[in-house]
Amino acid sequence: MPPHAREMRPTPNGDYHRRHGLSAAPPLAYYPRSSSSSASFKGCCCCLFLLSSFLLLLVLAVFLIIFLAVKPEKPQFDLQQVGVQYMGISTSNPSSLDGTGTAVSPSPTTASLSLTIHLLFTAVNPNKVGIKYGESRFTVMYRGIPLGKASVPGFYQEAHSTRNVEATIAVDRANLMQADAADLIRDASLSDRVQLRVLGDVGAKIRVLDFDSPGVQVSVDCAIVISPRKQSITDKQCGFDGLSV
Repeated sequence: MPPHAREMRPTPNGDYHRRHGLSAAPPLAYYPRSSSSSASFKGCCCCLFLLSSFLLLLVLAVFLIIFLAVKPEKPQFDLQQVGVQYMGISTSNPSSLDGTGTAVSPSPTTASLSLTIHLLFTAVNPNKVGIKYGESRFTVMYRGIPLGKASVPGFYQEAHSTRNVEATIAVDRANLMQADAADLIRDASLSDRVQLRVLGDVGAKIRVLDFDSPGVQVSVDCAIVISPRKQSITDKQCGFDGLSV
């Protein structure tokens, strides 16, 4: 055996070590990599969140700067004309007999109102940008009782423009109970004036660079007085609430 060769003997663990007191090399240590992978994933998520937040704030800042530069004003939505196409009142007046056998005509127990009115609104956009209107709904009421409704489809209005918007409210034999029927007959026959209210909400969005502002609303509240004999409007007063989010 050459002098430099050394005998290798098995150890109780099945390994070999060199003689002359040299011990075997310790086994390699194993460290799990789950903690480092989790930290990397959390770091990526944090970076993405910060980047998304920065881009969102940047877009909001640009939109706010443009919005303030444009200086949007509230749209004007005014009721210009009201035309009565038809108005008819029919009553139910059952007669009864008193103690002497004389026919008595009490106050009407019910009355029905048929009405067709044409509304002409004017939408004015004083802004440098366009306005996008949603569907508008209008209701005609008598003494707090809704009689009929009308809707106007949504539309887009260019900057610095005026547009006419038409709506027709048709009421087909709307029934009123005894107290309201008596008031309607008295107003129509004695005073020749029937006062109605036209209520509506007009939703609008100001459009800047293909971006729409949060929804704003213009409330319409008009009191109109109709002469049943003349089949025409004798008085009109309108109020508007401007912009309300």
